Amino acid sequence: MGTEHTPKIAGTAWGLLVLNTLGSAGAKTIVPLPRSLIQMVTMGSLVAAFALALAVNLRLRIRASAFLLLLSLLLVPSVISSVDLESGFGALFRCTRLALFIGTLWLLSRWWDGGPTFVRHHIRMYFAVLGSVAAGLVISPGAALPDLYGGRLVGALWPLTPPQIGQYAAVVIGLTVLLVLDHRTDRTSAAVVIVPSLVLLALTHTRTATLGLLIGLALAIGSLILTSAAARRFFTWAVLCAVVAAVGFASALQAWFLRGQSQENFSSLTGRAKVWHALLVAPRTTTEYLFGTGLGDKSFDGLPIDNSWLAVYNEQGVTGIALVAAVIVVLGGVALLRPPSLSRACAIFLISYCAIASYTEAGLGDASPYLLHLTVAASLLAAPAEAAPLSTPEVPRRPVPRWARRSEVT
Repeated sequence: MGTEHTPKIAGTAWGLLVLNTLGSAGAKTIVPLPRSLIQMVTMGSLVAAFALALAVNLRLRIRASAFLLLLSLLLVPSVISSVDLESGFGALFRCTRLALFIGTLWLLSRWWDGGPTFVRHHIRMYFAVLGSVAAGLVISPGAALPDLYGGRLVGALWPLTPPQIGQYAAVVIGLTVLLVLDHRTDRTSAAVVIVPSLVLLALTHTRTATLGLLIGLALAIGSLILTSAAARRFFTWAVLCAVVAAVGFASALQAWFLRGQSQENFSSLTGRAKVWHALLVAPRTTTEYLFGTGLGDKSFDGLPIDNSWLAVYNEQGVTGIALVAAVIVVLGGVALLRPPSLSRACAIFLISYCAIASYTEAGLGDASPYLLHLTVAASLLAAPAEAAPLSTPEVPRRPVPRWARRSEVT
């Protein structure tokens, strides 16, 4: 199968997957949206994404992918732990959602060719989401910066939390910077995307997203330094700006980073450490230890877990942890073996960002933006399919006259 042009329907299906992973819980919106309506929209978008991906790939042509194989295997502990209904019928519903999600990714894998196609789809869709956040901020600043979240930016039109907005902004900024360095987009278009995204990221006061952006970009650009003069210039200027900011704005940066929290609250990761300890010391049966308690809402005793590894341990057991770790190791290993390129740099950024965010955010074991980020990385690391060789047309043989055959024999 040769490299094919990605149809627009595939991009639409990708956008619907992004919509599905936005979630239904968050801040109060300007116009109250019933949670049932939001869930109907998000689940409907997943069904529509699967239908579109199937319609555009009726022959079920897919790419071999260790990444998708590992995600498919993750369904096994999810189903085993969910069938006993310990977590309720919602667990089976989430298993069905995860199966549809992974199935759609398999169908879209046909167009993985190591190019930036899905990077562009990713940036466009998440920038559109950020546009809705900015619109909510303009329409109702009070609703977008509520006291309930300590004045941090939330989604006032669609219920989005500060960590979600910070994540989307960081990923959009990082990928756009890498596209500029490789001259895949002009600086004006990039500025239109990067500047407002930086403003929204700052308003969320999201430390995880900020660290993930900085460390991820450092690793990604570092992979280009030996082969790209633009990457070397950007890295030099970034280091100089960081030094100036650290010296001249140290107190302001510290205040932004602490978000007015006490030292004790900061050291316990805003109370996360207490939830993690309670989860780890809770008694478990052998089945729960191996396969978890079933897919849930990533909480323990009603409190959010906010750690991908512990959330997977709680819901899919140590089997799930092994599979998710294998996903990160396989993608990271393949990225390290690839020669320096834009695709490799973008993949390194996404993989490192997800690995960093996994410490304080849940989502690696279920349908989530983090799995979409890793899917884009997998598409970037896929080797381009070789074009089928052109066959030489067979020249029809002309019949040999009978007299000629007799002369050849003599």
